[in-house]
Amino acid sequence: MKRRGSGANSKAGTRTFEALPPTKNSRAPFAESWWGRAWVAALEESSLDAGRLQRGRTYARGGAVGDITVGPGSAAAQVRGSRPAPYRSTMRVRQFTDQEWDRLLDVIAERAANIAALLDGEMPPGLADDAEAAGVVLLPGPQDLEPRCNCPDWGYPCKHAAALCYQVARLLDRDPFVLLLLRGRDEPWLTAELGRRNMARAATEATSGTSDVRAPAAEPAEAAFRAELPPLPELPEPPVRPGRGPRLTEASAPAPGVDPQGLELLAADTALRAYRLAVAAADVDRHADTELPALLTEWQDAVRIAAAEPEACARIAAGCGRPRAEVAVAAEAWSHGGAPSLDVLERAWTPPPRAMERAREALRAERVGPALPLRTWRNRLTVEGQDAQLRLGEDGLWYPYVKERGSWWPRGAPDPDPVVALAVALGE
Repeated sequence: MKRRGSGANSKAGTRTFEALPPTKNSRAPFAESWWGRAWVAALEESSLDAGRLQRGRTYARGGAVGDITVGPGSAAAQVRGSRPAPYRSTMRVRQFTDQEWDRLLDVIAERAANIAALLDGEMPPGLADDAEAAGVVLLPGPQDLEPRCNCPDWGYPCKHAAALCYQVARLLDRDPFVLLLLRGRDEPWLTAELGRRNMARAATEATSGTSDVRAPAAEPAEAAFRAELPPLPELPEPPVRPGRGPRLTEASAPAPGVDPQGLELLAADTALRAYRLAVAAADVDRHADTELPALLTEWQDAVRIAAAEPEACARIAAGCGRPRAEVAVAAEAWSHGGAPSLDVLERAWTPPPRAMERAREALRAERVGPALPLRTWRNRLTVEGQDAQLRLGEDGLWYPYVKERGSWWPRGAPDPDPVVALAVALGE
């Protein structure tokens, strides 16, 4: 994802960092590095309310700040406040112009130690002074920061945006490239551009006789193309867990009429779905008897997402053109058994008569006390007078159901034993 804007922004993408864990020490500083402390100083000097800063520090230390997405000119995250739904907070940072970047890169490339320090996760001690001498103020000042939040607090910054900024200081401690990304350029572009300038500098020195660098001997193109290529490496193992989609900031918001939160949800779900397919494909390569998961219908996929994200149920129902209650009960069924459970909810079928009779016999043998009044219809056994029901799936499992508000709802996970499934349905 790229931010729309000037050409200075087109070379930088975004990075999403997982939510930082809470800190136990309430007096520990948010930044240990000198560049991280400069960020905190800029935040606190721009604040109009020390009390909100204090609450922001408390929010940050308590783990209220979610995943942080850093892009050119902004850092954004969801911050939990007093209401159930989190607020969306953003800190805007002034980006460098193309001319400022050109001067800054010349300053960095002048010394090989600068590049080595950056790659080691350190900001070279003299870089800020050298850059300022070249007319580029690397570290942000109070005038460079602009907090924003969709909460009703009028503070500048509000406690949610302040919490985000304090957590960004912790990110800066770990990776100085975060600061450079906020200023408008990402790490891949920076390292490539610094490498290009180093090569140009080395070529100039070699031509002038000030360097021992020699260019490798040229090789005819025909011979190079005929050379035998090495075999491709083995496919890597899938990651331990799927990644998250990027957070949409105000600067990267989609076209009017597109719900940003809905788009974020779909991006995160796509990452999860792709991860599971990749893991399944790796198993297919290793085990001949493994099959890829079946493709889902549009309705099944919508129900799957609703089961994973209950807060999106209303949005999904509107998109499907179905009542919210129908989507809710379908999502509940999916959560207990996936596509087979949804099929049991929506479709009645006629199993072999002997299968239903064996279930009735098992229930009569296991129940203590008066026999349960059971009514059989196709694949369903209903306990009359107790709002409990068992449904036999074509997978051979029994699915427990209960009647709530006049409708049948899945009660729990299926079981091959109808006695166990009925105990779940009866709350036993």
